[in-house]
Amino acid sequence: METDGCGDVIVVGSGVIGLTTAVVLAESGRRVRVWAREPAGRTTSAVAGALWWPYRIEPKALARDWALRSLSVYEELAASSESAGVRMVEGVMGESRLDEEGLWAAGRLPGLRASTAAEYAGTGLWARLPLLDMPVHLRWLRERLLRAGGSVEVRTVTDLAEATAPVVVNCTGLGAHGLVPDPGLRPVRGQLVIVENPGIRTWLVSTDAETGVSTYLFPQPDRLVLGGTTDEDDWSLTPEPAVAAEIVRRCAALRPEVAGARVLGHRVGLRPVRDRVRLEREQLPDGRVLVHNYGHGGAGVTVAWGCAREAAALASR
Repeated sequence: METDGCGDVIVVGSGVIGLTTAVVLAESGRRVRVWAREPAGRTTSAVAGALWWPYRIEPKALARDWALRSLSVYEELAASSESAGVRMVEGVMGESRLDEEGLWAAGRLPGLRASTAAEYAGTGLWARLPLLDMPVHLRWLRERLLRAGGSVEVRTVTDLAEATAPVVVNCTGLGAHGLVPDPGLRPVRGQLVIVENPGIRTWLVSTDAETGVSTYLFPQPDRLVLGGTTDEDDWSLTPEPAVAAEIVRRCAALRPEVAGARVLGHRVGLRPVRDRVRLEREQLPDGRVLVHNYGHGGAGVTVAWGCAREAAALASR
């Protein structure tokens, strides 16, 4: 098969995984084109609550390593680039203990400690973590890619064979379910409510011990993001009014000032969950290289840079 001479790498997918991978490849000197079914602002990544912390991702050991590599990038961006949409924000990770869930990050997060009763009614960890404004961050990634000589094209791919570059990187998220195909990849639906921020400055995640459902509040510069749901194998992108009302009720139980906040909008995203992230290199019969980088569950933002660098290394091997 002849390859298209317009570029030597095609990254399929324009969510946070795809754009970050494309940036790493382009800045390493590769000529990169991103093929996107839809603009980044309409991907699952744009809906993400986007707090840095591994969630619904396997295997945990690798995910934590990728997360810590990404943390270094986000810390630097928060300190040096306001346009990147990354801030370091304090908050409480409920139902977590330093000697359990928090131990892996303790060495990298010096302020990590047990939360006080005044901060949270249950057992939790107080931490200062990266919190991303995803629409802003996705635009920033795209602009950084363009500055590095890459390009983005809105193009629907129905078969990975359509991408006729010497190296193809599959960052299609849940789209890989039908594109690869990968029947082991499935959606876990998350619904959010966007409201005016009544003055909340810290984030909060609280997980119900019986149902496992997480309730969270993430303050962004111009809004407050309320969540959420974990609807297994649900492909619906339509917000449900009753679910939205329940999300607001749960959030108001944690922060009463939320109860009267004006609703600005509703969002739904489908987390691409798999038994383990697929991050591997495949040699195709015609000699081309296909690198898979998908299946990051609810932690795409958290592991984006760690996975992007590993995917770039596989593509360049």
